[in-house]
Amino acid sequence: MKKVCAFIILLVLAMSLAGSGCTEKVSSTPISENSEKEFEGRQLTVCAGAGLVKPMNELIENFENETGADIEVRYGGSAEIFGFLTSKECDVFIPGDYYYTEQAMGRNYVFNDSVENLTLHIPVIAVPAGNLANINRLEDLAKPGLKLALGDPNGPAIGKVSETICIQAGILAAVENNTIVRTATVNQLLIYIVSGEVDAAIIWEDMASWGEASGKLEIVSIPEEKNKIKTIPTAVSVYTEDPELAEAFNTYIASEETEDTWEKWGFEPCNS
Repeated sequence: MKKVCAFIILLVLAMSLAGSGCTEKVSSTPISENSEKEFEGRQLTVCAGAGLVKPMNELIENFENETGADIEVRYGGSAEIFGFLTSKECDVFIPGDYYYTEQAMGRNYVFNDSVENLTLHIPVIAVPAGNLANINRLEDLAKPGLKLALGDPNGPAIGKVSETICIQAGILAAVENNTIVRTATVNQLLIYIVSGEVDAAIIWEDMASWGEASGKLEIVSIPEEKNKIKTIPTAVSVYTEDPELAEAFNTYIASEETEDTWEKWGFEPCNS
């Protein structure tokens, strides 16, 4: 009888040990497989115009979550981030104006076949809520006594664009006389407007959808024939050390998958 009991106890222990070993083996295998992401642990530096900060932050977070990549983003005026590109500190280049991408293509700083158009960039006149200076058209920016903020022509894309618009309208001298500050980024122009420190500024239309602008500014449209509507492109730097990851990100932000994000932040899709 004792031998029978001892046999049963040993049999139960053996089955218990075998069962625990089997359970551990089955549960560990799929976890390691499922945790692997396509670009896990790989890094990328994106240089983007400061006016793109809202949609880009969202798109970068989505891309990181989907792929496991680690994306560092450097925002600045288009001229500033062009400097990052020439200094080989940039994997994906996204200025606020196609002009800078054309310069990069001509100097072989980016792969020409990687260039993708993302959205349109539409200049508008922004005035503080209430529009106390009664600015209703482009030519009103030349009225004596106004206080204007404009982007530096050697800084953000909006600076060079604003200068061109005013030259075409024949009001550049008067506008420059009214300008009390020039900024290094378009984001700073928004601050001057919502704080009421200036009567008007020329910014990008999409910035009116930012939370910072809500209820604090009004938009005066510039007629298309007097405007300089720009295209926002993206391109892969020839200096990137991870062209596969750079191309994947470049393709992602130009894909149909991201259209809702761009539109949410006030950007109009390209028709090209």
